[in-house]
Amino acid sequence: MFLHRIAGAIAALALGTAALADSHAAKPDAEAIKAATAGIDGAAIVANMAETKNWLNYGLGYDEARFSKLTGITTDNVGEMGLAWSHNMNSRRGVEATPIVVDGIMYVTASWSVVHALDAVTGEELWVYDPQVDPAWGYKGCCDVVNRGVAIWDGMIYVGTYDGYLDAIDAATGERVWRADTSINRDWPYTITGAPRIIDGKVIIGNGGAEYGVRGYVTAYDVKSGDEVWRWFTVPGNPADGFENAAMEAAAETWDPSGEWWEIGGGGTVWDAMAYDPDLNLLYIGVGNGTPWNQDIRSPEGGDNLYLASVVALNPDTGEYVWHYQHTPGETWDYTSTQHIILADLEIDGAERKVLMQAPKNGFFFVIDRETGEFLSAEPFVFVNWASGYDENGRPIEMVGARPGQANAVEVTPSALGAHNWHPMSYNPDTGLVYIPAQGIPITMLAESGERPFDQMAPNAFATGTGWNIGYYLNAVQPNGKPVGMLIAWDPVEQREVWRQQHLYPWNGGTLTTKGNLVFQGTSDGRFVAYNAETGEQLWEEHLGMGIIAAPMTWEKDGDQYVTIAAGWGGSYGVSNRHTETVGPGTVYTFKLGGEAEVPSYGDAPTDLLRGVSYDPAMIPEGQGLYVANCAVCHGVPAVGAGGNIPNLGYSAPGTIENINAIVLEGAMEGGGMPNFHGKLTEDDVVKIVAFVQGLVDILHPPQ
Repeated sequence: MFLHRIAGAIAALALGTAALADSHAAKPDAEAIKAATAGIDGAAIVANMAETKNWLNYGLGYDEARFSKLTGITTDNVGEMGLAWSHNMNSRRGVEATPIVVDGIMYVTASWSVVHALDAVTGEELWVYDPQVDPAWGYKGCCDVVNRGVAIWDGMIYVGTYDGYLDAIDAATGERVWRADTSINRDWPYTITGAPRIIDGKVIIGNGGAEYGVRGYVTAYDVKSGDEVWRWFTVPGNPADGFENAAMEAAAETWDPSGEWWEIGGGGTVWDAMAYDPDLNLLYIGVGNGTPWNQDIRSPEGGDNLYLASVVALNPDTGEYVWHYQHTPGETWDYTSTQHIILADLEIDGAERKVLMQAPKNGFFFVIDRETGEFLSAEPFVFVNWASGYDENGRPIEMVGARPGQANAVEVTPSALGAHNWHPMSYNPDTGLVYIPAQGIPITMLAESGERPFDQMAPNAFATGTGWNIGYYLNAVQPNGKPVGMLIAWDPVEQREVWRQQHLYPWNGGTLTTKGNLVFQGTSDGRFVAYNAETGEQLWEEHLGMGIIAAPMTWEKDGDQYVTIAAGWGGSYGVSNRHTETVGPGTVYTFKLGGEAEVPSYGDAPTDLLRGVSYDPAMIPEGQGLYVANCAVCHGVPAVGAGGNIPNLGYSAPGTIENINAIVLEGAMEGGGMPNFHGKLTEDDVVKIVAFVQGLVDILHPPQ
């Protein structure tokens, strides 16, 4: 549908390049930026795929394959790559963004949804847009105050903000043009961490919040006005109120009304993955977990609980349901299907098929017919113990005992952190391989009874003091597994692993692959690495000194190919775990052949243990229960590991503990995102928490 406009889009891109070429010795001004960005639309995104000199969509093209056709950097010369420039974004929380680049202008987000516009060749700052997210909103999201990037369209930049707004910004000046409130209820903890996509003048965005109790949906807004065009809910509402459409009526048949799931929303948030096929005019969305995770509470008699843990195809013009495929019927393990979706045409059983590929949290790699939703194949890409496989109808064959109960703590593999989480994978049609950031992070799950009132804190019930309602105790029994991470090259036709690179730790960054036969990935131990895409041989690396979770991207300007990575440690695992000895601010790094800039050095993380705080050892058990319910989700286990981008309290300074009441009960650090627990905890509770923190430090590391 875009083909008739591609020629014009190419011409517009050429004009933009010419405008910037004359001004690039100096900082691009607003007029040059306006000229470069004014012609970007769907036709331009499609036209760019011929050479991929720019990066105009979150996953590069609408297919989200993250495959660049640039060949300036190859297996032969990647060893000559060096840093061209770095830019400090002055953020201390997770950075998950893939930058957008158009003709030498870069748009990238830091934590708290702050947008930075940069001269992509020099790294010089052009403008910064801060949506002024209230830091008190920080605790309303499960997985750090992150943002995965912006969308660009006709001279405008669009960003979803952590507190649930969609903002349209002038690409040349950084001034906000309009704002839309995406939340159906501001009293519910809706967040946005994903990047918008734009299809035919409609900005598409979903929300997060399923751990806390919300109803999932995806919404389309008009790019010019911000008016809502359509909204599609992912789970049914209260049957007594009727249903928005036939899809919701059908879904309600798969839920048990005795669970009254609608009272806390049901979950199913669309917090990340989307892809689009312009020829079929289908939008594909990935749907998340249920609220609570524990299906025995939200739907006691079972059922598939549509459309949780599914990929759904919608008509992007109207938001109407077309088809769905559910990866995990009756989802109960936090096996979201919000992980990266890639579209490709593959030869399967002698016939070319238009397919959708996805490696969701549950550990199986899926190939689905993207025209019809027909299940084609699924095979485990990591060790899996919840299901033995999928039958010919595309339903999992569950293992006996895989569902956690109240009497049996189950170490399900993969865990709730997933065999593959949000970190983008990539697909190289030259090698025929998909490059998956895979992992294993062990967790045990023990079911709650379901008698705890919604939103009520319970000792030892993970994060219930900060609004989590998952229906499970996590790690009440110590898991046996060890955390692992790996980069897997996967053949989606043969459904087999071709090569892997084993990493020291989990939670490694997304991937980029190129026609130069390369795969790029950042790692949790602070390395940025290039591999041979065909063989997996490591060819180059640079130590950046901080863990990397975002995916790299690449672009070209004036004949030079550049590779950019936005680094900043964090995310659901990274807030409380870290695998580098140094810590630093969110930073954008851009590399090129012959680059000679110095990699900035950052400070060492705290290593001095908390000592000398007096406490009553008898308070440790109660303190532990309070700590697990209120503190562990962000601060981890005291003195176990090095902490993440939020301090581990086992390494606190005594002065911090002396002021603990002001911090916890008076909001002294609320400006940095630390919740105010006034009215939730008492001074006696805080004394018990301190006893647990100092007591555990002394037990694990006895004073000499």
